[in-house]
Amino acid sequence: MEFKGAMGGLYRITEWISRIAFSNVLWTICSSPFLFFIVMKFILMATGQGGVNEQVTLNWGLAITAPFTVFPATSALFTVVRKWVMGNTDVSTFKTFFKGYKENYLKSMLGGLIYTLLFFVMYFDVTIYMTRMPDFKIVGILMLVLMIVLMVSMFNFFSVVVHYQMTFKQVMSNSILLTIARPIRVFTTLVAGALLAFIGLKYPALYFVCIPSLIAMVAFFNFYATYNKLQLQAEQKKQRDEEALEAENGEETEDSVRLSENVDLSKDTQDEERTRP
Repeated sequence: MEFKGAMGGLYRITEWISRIAFSNVLWTICSSPFLFFIVMKFILMATGQGGVNEQVTLNWGLAITAPFTVFPATSALFTVVRKWVMGNTDVSTFKTFFKGYKENYLKSMLGGLIYTLLFFVMYFDVTIYMTRMPDFKIVGILMLVLMIVLMVSMFNFFSVVVHYQMTFKQVMSNSILLTIARPIRVFTTLVAGALLAFIGLKYPALYFVCIPSLIAMVAFFNFYATYNKLQLQAEQKKQRDEEALEAENGEETEDSVRLSENVDLSKDTQDEERTRP
């Protein structure tokens, strides 16, 4: 039964809310070990309890669980939002999520290991340079900027994983190239993600309802816009090459016709000279 007017609009809004919330619940369940350490870390920071050792232990828990839980779960979430952004909104969220989870688990896990290691090294460098080496704060700021760029490339990583059939090496290289080649899209993704994260800090319950799904939608939307633009540019270049090739073949054909006419004219002239008395 299809509703029209205000009733139809309300129905579509509630339908989208349920889709986003359900996909977010699935992501939360699959990421629960990682989220547990995050929640514990925030609780200790908010209450002022726990010392350095507890924080270090929690950081190790985050680093160990991230590649095996949150990265595959996020890849599955991107599989779902990819369908939505591309216009296929009638797919089963549950089936699509776990199909993407299964198909992309290995690549997501390997990417998670690399990204987690890079984040860990950069976080350590930023902490050292910003707090214990004040003369080298500029290096700490540079590392912080690189961390932000790395985070955006991570969004491209998930988009490439779910959208292309590529080897893991190709996925990593294309994720970095897209991040560098499209700075405006990088900035848009960064601003939108930061805004949604800020809203989530104001209302933490939204993290369990919609924030991750909305960030994934924004990230894949920007990626898909870049993808369509690159596809259009590739088709235009192919068309120009074909037109240039046709023009070149046309010129060669005209030259051949002229040469044939000249040869025939030369033969006719020779025949006329032979027949003269």
